[in-house]
Amino acid sequence: MKKVSVPATNDLCPQTLFVYGSMKQDNTPNFGLFCWFSYCWLDQLGVMCAIGGSKETLENIRRNRVFSANLVVESNLALADYFGTADGRDDEKMKIEVEWEEGAVLPVPVLCSSPLSFELEVEREIATGEQDETVFLCHIRNTLKAAELVEETLSSGDVYKATAAVRTCGDEDYWSWDGRHLGKWHERAKEIKPDVEIGAAARGN
Repeated sequence: MKKVSVPATNDLCPQTLFVYGSMKQDNTPNFGLFCWFSYCWLDQLGVMCAIGGSKETLENIRRNRVFSANLVVESNLALADYFGTADGRDDEKMKIEVEWEEGAVLPVPVLCSSPLSFELEVEREIATGEQDETVFLCHIRNTLKAAELVEETLSSGDVYKATAAVRTCGDEDYWSWDGRHLGKWHERAKEIKPDVEIGAAARGN
């Protein structure tokens, strides 16, 4: 296979999306959409979460040291896209219908429409650039999974298909697990609030 040099890119590295749930100072929930999420080892399985730019979610995580990561799937993509479009510092952002509950182990908001949620506690923060470019290394303190996905009769392939996780690349589009186009960034958010405006810190918040 012949290869050629190109500028640094992640366009061939599809990433799974997560909605991060964190508590604001007034003890109300904030949800933001992120995709720079992967796994690491911290005596046991942990996660690493990269966040870039000034965001409400970043401030909440730094203050509380705990948050949730909720898998984005086709059935809640519009809601997730809204969370990544609306300005996190806008008091109107969370004035929508959204079902959430407190984590089973940590005091974090968990998105009920997600079939998989991690309750995370920050172990370490690593600055990767300016003040608001950072990576959090986190312990998984609890994992919540939809009951129908833990049936012993299901193969790993069955679970993957039933979950219908959404992914994205560097092209500002959403894709299904099997390659179907599910819309562009900030497009699906209008299904939640037609007049939503793209926040200054979009792709997170």
